[in-house]
Amino acid sequence: MAEKKKNTFKKAVFQIHKWLGLVSGLIVFIVAITGCIFCFQDEIKDALYDWRKVEVQDKPFVLPSVLHQKSRELFPGADEQMVFYGGKDRPALVLQAEGEKYFYTYFNPYTGAYLYREDLSTEFFTVIEEIHMHLLLPEPVGKQVVGISTIIFVILLISGIIQWWPKKRKHLKDRLRVKWSAKWRRINYDWHNVTGFYIALLALVLAVTGLSFSYEWMHKAMYVAGNAGKEYPEELQTPIVDTTLTAKGTTHVLDIALTSIAKAKPQSEMFFVWKPDEKSAVVAGAYPMGLRFEGQSNMYFHPQTGDLLKKQLYEDKSAGLKFQEINYALHTGQYFGLTGKIIAFVVSLLAAALPVTGFIMWFGRNNKKKKAVA
Repeated sequence: MAEKKKNTFKKAVFQIHKWLGLVSGLIVFIVAITGCIFCFQDEIKDALYDWRKVEVQDKPFVLPSVLHQKSRELFPGADEQMVFYGGKDRPALVLQAEGEKYFYTYFNPYTGAYLYREDLSTEFFTVIEEIHMHLLLPEPVGKQVVGISTIIFVILLISGIIQWWPKKRKHLKDRLRVKWSAKWRRINYDWHNVTGFYIALLALVLAVTGLSFSYEWMHKAMYVAGNAGKEYPEELQTPIVDTTLTAKGTTHVLDIALTSIAKAKPQSEMFFVWKPDEKSAVVAGAYPMGLRFEGQSNMYFHPQTGDLLKKQLYEDKSAGLKFQEINYALHTGQYFGLTGKIIAFVVSLLAAALPVTGFIMWFGRNNKKKKAVA
């Protein structure tokens, strides 16, 4: 009786696995393959574009207000939104908006010399990232489609492991390898099952971290999990800006923000200063290493007076907030350096193959049935 129940359960799981795989297969393939392509975007761009690197100089970075002014003079129709310093040997960039288009305007961070302007609507890896996150659909729609497909992918991973699990211990060895001497259909079957098993845990990490980009509840869940259920409401509060105050001196608030965060974190290599609008706080951030998005420290300033409104250095943040903020680095494998990126690349590539090998299995079975009926 127990064996019969087990078989019935496995058959039900198989049906769930099959139909969810067919429904989500194409989207899972697109999301996985674009994630795979995106893994080494920095390395590829460094190899292709000489403006991605600058000579290190023993002098401070050009102030953000100066880069704002330079970008405004070069492109007067654009609206400056953020200044980003990528590292000691990296250019600084100004994020500019022109209507519905966005551009990165690059400068030498030591001299302020103009280097290059990148149109984000046509830049290859930005387009790949948009496909990965939204399938080039309107963001609210694309987020849902990708998010639901990712949830389905998590179910497929779990149901796939249930399907893979051998009935007897002696069959375990066969489930861990591909029988290359068999016919191609058997090789395809083994490849689907074996690779699915080997990547399941890491693919689950990529899927769960990816879900936080689609759903706020997952983003919050990471915070709660990191803090083991404890709450720190004060660190999540947005600084309140008194819009009745006016500027105190002649120093630009963006310059105050950069010099303050650089003084607070002198060993950091990467910085940003972001001014959303006149009614929101100016946000300054610092990261320990160039082009590595973890270990973030933040300071918030009044947009008119430059007064410090809130200070959140990395070492003072809760475990939950730190966990939230390494999500991108975990999702891309960047958190573990080049090794992590290689692992993320391989896992994404193998994950992209799963719906393909799964479809071949389904198509082959259906063809067999039709031939048998004929």
